[in-house]
Amino acid sequence: MKYSLMALALGATLLSGNAFAAKWDGGDDLPTNPLPCDGGAGTMAAKAYDGAAVTGSVDKSGKPITLVDVPKLIGIGYFNATTKGMQDAAKELGNVKVTTDGPTEAKIDEQVKFIDNYITRGVDGVLFAANDPVAIAPVLKKALSKGVHVIGYDANSTPDAREWFVNQAQFNGIAKAMVDNLAKEIGEDKSFGIVTSTFTTPNQARWIAEMSAYAAKCHPKLKWLETVEAQEDNILSFNQASTLLNKYGDQLSGLMGMTSVATPASAEAVTRSNLCGKVAVVGLATPNAMKPYVASGCVKSVVLWNPVDLGYAAVYVTRAVVDGKLKAGATSVEAGKLGKLSVVNGSEILLGSPFVYDKSNINNFDF
Repeated sequence: MKYSLMALALGATLLSGNAFAAKWDGGDDLPTNPLPCDGGAGTMAAKAYDGAAVTGSVDKSGKPITLVDVPKLIGIGYFNATTKGMQDAAKELGNVKVTTDGPTEAKIDEQVKFIDNYITRGVDGVLFAANDPVAIAPVLKKALSKGVHVIGYDANSTPDAREWFVNQAQFNGIAKAMVDNLAKEIGEDKSFGIVTSTFTTPNQARWIAEMSAYAAKCHPKLKWLETVEAQEDNILSFNQASTLLNKYGDQLSGLMGMTSVATPASAEAVTRSNLCGKVAVVGLATPNAMKPYVASGCVKSVVLWNPVDLGYAAVYVTRAVVDGKLKAGATSVEAGKLGKLSVVNGSEILLGSPFVYDKSNINNFDF
């Protein structure tokens, strides 16, 4: 794998004994905003709309519209779930048609090609989950310049390349849930590693930045050993998790998975290594992928939101934008069965708080 300046920074910090002292800002210039340690909600300053504006769009208020959804990749459970939510919303609305299409690997160059092709073919809107926030920006700006509405979900672009972003949960909320659960399971002074997609994948990089800030504030004795990239690939995720287990041995007490692929693969690596009960796995994943590991007791907690609701919200937000019901300065938007969703951080629509799945509730969900 390629090593970045972040890897060098982590190595230097490890020498000082606390890897969480290292700062990772996820490759952007956003400040971190760790939540209170006692479970409070914290505060967020009001921010002006910072999204983009579409130019030359045709007025289709109340009229049928055609959307294309281009996620990071197709063919995995997580994005199958967001697609289901989009289709549910389109059926409810009755005047929206959504097609999901995209690469079979999480490669930004391929994702850009898919979006560009649909701009040429002609659509009213593009929904996307970015593999890279900067590299995807030019093609999204091209769409905006041609009158195509652009709405992000799951993984953001730079704000000036889309109108709105549907955020599954606040980055600092996810960070708090992940770190609190890890510390609860392994203890306050133990070590762990992270399996992520890439260092530049926007949502994962931002979660880790917020995790670093929150842990430094609330769990300062936790030791972050290493972060490895696994490209949203099941086999590579398993191999990377296994490498961490072998490399650090008894020093490693926990693995954190930052993707719906990395977390079950990490759990499988721990299971095959006969380390259940010795190495905790905490991560983001869909319930169905984690049920076997939760049932066996190898995994105690899984952090997520409902990706079906995320896709559903993205379509309702797009419809509201087209209809002129969601404009710069709005503080909320109606989203069908989800009710009123809040606008935060300038141009983000917040789905809600992260949810923790465990043995007591995971069988109540099917996605």
